[in-house]
This record gives sequence, structure tokens and C-alpha cells, in this order.
Amino acid sequence: MKYLCLVYGEEEKLHSLPESPQDEECLAYCDALRESGRLLGGEALESVQTATTVRVRSGRLAVTDGPFAETKEQLAGFYLIEARDLNEALQIAAKIPPARVGSIEVRPIRQLNP
Repeated sequence: MKYLCLVYGEEEKLHSLPESPQDEECLAYCDALRESGRLLGGEALESVQTATTVRVRSGRLAVTDGPFAETKEQLAGFYLIEARDLNEALQIAAKIPPARVGSIEVRPIRQLNP
């Protein structure tokens, strides 16, 4: 089953890891997941300051700078993984290095059937 692990944290705290969220430890963990066949994809995101939010209401487009909502923690990146079940997905997520200073939201992927 596929799961999306969303990495959240305060940007300042995420960047307090040894180098940055994309440091050697994160890259090594990605490599280990990839080699095990569990990593399907993943990326770190640029700063929340670079975000743009799009809304359509009553057929009108509204574009605003910044994230969707003001929160203490921001979305910093994601891992798309393959796991047997939720328990295994949680074990994988617990080893994502930014979990030590932020949080990892684990959500099953819902297959869209055409």
C-alpha cells in the first residue's frame, strides 16, 4: 500500500538539523529506503516564503502569496513510500530525520479510478 509522509516543522528548527533538511542524514535515509524498494518518491520544498495559494470561489480565481493557512509548522517536504500496512508506514516515518524537530503526517494514498 502507498503512503504519503508529509514532513512538517518550523523552518528555523528544521534548518537546525546538522546541515539542513536535505543534509547527509536525510539523503542516506532516502537512499536506504530506495534500496529497500520502499521509497517511491520524495522531495524537500523551498521555504514557505516562496509559496503561492490558489483559490477558486464562484468561478473567480484568487491568487495570494504565502501558504494556505498561518500555522506554527509548515510543510517542508514529503516521502512517498510503499509499506505493507499503516504500522510499517509509521515505523518508516519515525526514522525520517526531521521527525526529531517537527512532525510527520502519514496518510494512505487513495487510488483514483478513471
